[in-house]
Order: sequence, then C-alpha cells, then structure tokens
Amino acid sequence: MKVLIAGANGYIGTRLIPVLLEKGHDVVCLVRDKRRFHEHSDFSKQVTLITGDLLREQSIEDFPTDIDAAYYLVHSMAQSQDFAALEALSAYNFIHALDKTGCRQTIFLSGITNDDNLSKHLESRRHVEDVLKEGKSALTVLRAAIIIGSGSASFEIIRDLTEKLPIMTVPRWVNTRCQPIGIRDVLGYLESVMLNEKTFNRNFDIGGPDILTFKEMMLGYAKVRHLKRHIIIIPFLSPRISSYWLYFVTSISYTLAQSLVNSMKNETIMHDHSIDDIIPRKCLTYEEALNLAFVKIEQNSIVSSWKDALNMGYLNSGFMDQIKVPQNGTLEYKVKMPFERETEEVFTNFMSIGGNRGWYYWDWIWNMRGFLDKVFGGVGSRRGRTNGINIGPGDVIDFWRVLLADKEAKRLLLYAEMKLPGEAWLEFKIIERNGKKNLSQVATFRPSGLWGRLYWYTMWPFHLFIFNGMAREIVQYGEEL
Repeated sequence: MKVLIAGANGYIGTRLIPVLLEKGHDVVCLVRDKRRFHEHSDFSKQVTLITGDLLREQSIEDFPTDIDAAYYLVHSMAQSQDFAALEALSAYNFIHALDKTGCRQTIFLSGITNDDNLSKHLESRRHVEDVLKEGKSALTVLRAAIIIGSGSASFEIIRDLTEKLPIMTVPRWVNTRCQPIGIRDVLGYLESVMLNEKTFNRNFDIGGPDILTFKEMMLGYAKVRHLKRHIIIIPFLSPRISSYWLYFVTSISYTLAQSLVNSMKNETIMHDHSIDDIIPRKCLTYEEALNLAFVKIEQNSIVSSWKDALNMGYLNSGFMDQIKVPQNGTLEYKVKMPFERETEEVFTNFMSIGGNRGWYYWDWIWNMRGFLDKVFGGVGSRRGRTNGINIGPGDVIDFWRVLLADKEAKRLLLYAEMKLPGEAWLEFKIIERNGKKNLSQVATFRPSGLWGRLYWYTMWPFHLFIFNGMAREIVQYGEEL
C-alpha cells in the first residue's frame, strides 16, 4: 500500500514511519524541508519525500495520485492566539491536495472531546475533524487523551513537575480525570485502522486501562522513581497563574501552557469503547508506559521529542536557510584551541554539549541566562536535548536549535532561539592542517539596531571568559580518563 504521512517530522509521525515500513508499505512523507529530513532521519532513503507548508497552499507539491491511505498528524503547539484558525487552514489545504488523488482513507489523531464545554484547544481539534470530513476519502478519527512515552509533551511535563518539586502547591485542575495511553498503543491503533473498512467514517476513543487524575499521575510517577512528593491543592489559583506556574517550572512555552491549562478543565476519558470490537488490544497500564519510557531514556534511544517540533513559534519552516552564517553586518568572537588527543574524542565532546552534560564552563551563567530568557517570555534552557549522544538538524539543545551536525566535516552549527536583540549562531569545528589539530569555536551575532550592539558589547566581558573556558574544557574533557 502507498501511504502518505503529513507531519512526518513530528513526534508521532517520526515513530510511525518505521512501523509502516516494517509492514512493507510504500511510505510518502510530506515535509517542509527535505534537507532536515535527509540529515535527521535514518529512513530518508526508504521513503519518498514531497515538500509543502500546509499553511501556504501554493508551496505544496502534488501528491502522488496512487495514494491508498493518508495520515494527518499535524497539530499546532499553540504558537499563537490564532492557532485554531491556523489548524483549520492547514487541514483544508491538506484535504484540497489529497482530493486530487485516489486516496481511500484519511486517518486523524485527535483528542478526546466528550465534554460539552470544551476548551479552545479541544474545540480546535473537533473543528479539524469537521474540515477533514469534507474530503472525498473516508475519515477515521482516533481520539486520545494524554500520550505517555519518552519525549512526549505530557510525559515531559509530568517529569519536570515531579522531579523538580518535592512539595507542590497546585491548582484544582489536578483533580480532573483523564485516561492516559502509551505511545506504543497509539502507534498500534494507527497502523491497525489503516484501510480497515470497519473503521471508515467513524470516530473512536482510545485509552489505556487506567483512569487517573493529574494528581494521581504525578504521584504515580513519583512512586516509579522512588520519590517522596507532597501535593497541596490551592483552589483559588487562576488559569493565568497556573499557566505561569507551568511555564516557569517546565520546558513549555507560555502560549502552550495557557492552552494546556484551559484544556485541563475537561475530563478526557473514554465514553465509546467500540474500538475494542474492531481492534482488540491489551494496552499498557500507566505504570508500564512510564517504565518503558525510562528504558528508552536510559538507553539514549528516544526516537522523537515534542520539543524538536518546529511549529512552536520560535523558528519558521525555513529555519534551515540559516545554515549559511552571514558574513556582513555581524560581530564575532573566535576561539582557536589546539589539541593533541584523538580528533573523535573532541568531536564527541562538542556534539554532546548541553542537556545533562552542560556547557563545560560556568554552567551557572548559562542557567542564569536561561532563567532570564524565561522571565522575558523566551524558551529558557529547560528543554535540554532529546538524546545525549546523537543529534541532527532541527533538534533542540537547551535554547539553541541544531542547524548542522556534520560527522564528516566534524562541524556543529547552532542557531539561538532565546530572546535577543538580533540573531546568533554558535559553531564548533575541528580543523586539521599540516599535522596540527585545532578546535575552532565561533560565536556570530547579527545585531538588530543600536540595542543589539549595546547587548553584544555589554556581554563582551562574559564572552571573554565563557567562550575561552568552554573551548578549553571541550578539548580536555574526559582526557584524564
């Protein structure tokens, strides 16, 4: 079967590709930039790529006419207050392009929307379903609540809150019930409904066997991690305060925090169990899904993370164009550090930067910069990195985005997503000439007006110590071992 995936670079899409390939399907991936997919995906040579930004209909390449089924896995991460309109436009453009093919079925992963008074976030999900129904192909909608898996937004938020706060004063929405489901089961359902005519033009709730409140999920996480946690509910905390609370404690943006807090007033539990009659499946319990997530984390085998998505408002879909660092109108700080140890060891050191490894020198300064970024509405440095060993274009490293991770050229190029009066790049590269080896480390800043230049020169004394110290530690790290 020929299968189209829209959202192939997203959290679910990235994990669905190998599942479909293993079943022998011919997979076509709709992506916004082929460069990122080729650099980032191990399956880039096993799939067909077509490009298009679903928010710009004219940019969408023609879909192959012999498509049998299509997955629509595109979700806004609340990148703006108009996310509902953007989601509707994206779905409309997708269906308009799909209707030119012979596609028999469209599959959409939505959210459980059984309450009458839905949040704006869940209303948008329901409206996208209505838009997709207008297409010529049969629509199958799988509605899930919280998805638990390594790298999922829900798992990371629960993890952030529980790991960092021994005592939590929380809003009353923590008593709202939901029905979490493991990522493995979501993928199983997505694959099983494909071209199953019993699922055509139907909606299905999917969920695991446990119905839990958010409080019970956090305490359940603490139990698995052998942590003692105390949760105190304060009923008068407003949605705005709750949003700021999530924003500062976790790695999510404020707009996403707002969206999630407003959605947490709605119970997301299964009312319809008809999926069991068509696809009988014993789903993982909440605790089993948590344990599986930790196995992936400990093995450094997290396949995808919500934090690596590009629809978060920090970069547009053409972010790979920033791979050419500008030469004019910029300010630079260069460090050239000689070394004699094995090239691969130094390369591994700067490819492992950020996250749990840290920034090698004066980490407290980097953490303070991340905190200040959060205060002023930026991404902060809590995002860490998806994998402690492997990185590729589009991945997140704290408040940077990876533009290039070239193993052959021994080069890493990062682009800043923090709040800045300008644009910033940070490049690491190993240069070997005439038998001598050097680590080249270049910080480039393109200021925006006078404020940008004042910012750069104000930070100059810190750069003097931080960048020299960082380069020195990168070439020395682990040498004594």
